[in-house]
Amino acid sequence: MTPQQETAREIVIKMQFQKEPLMFEQAKQCALIAVDEIIEIFNDTNGSDYRLEYWQEVKQEIEKL
Repeated sequence: MTPQQETAREIVIKMQFQKEPLMFEQAKQCALIAVDEIIEIFNDTNGSDYRLEYWQEVKQEIEKL
């Protein structure tokens, strides 16, 4: 499992088991929103950082789940 895949799974699981448990697809959507926010921050700061690519790959892995 790649680091991006592991991060994707961890984020979705964290979203799913908060105070009010969510259905898996709802947790996925929450995780995608969170990752989109992270990507937006990198885009606002010129986005030439290797971490931007990492988070874009995490988003792709979340979408595959």
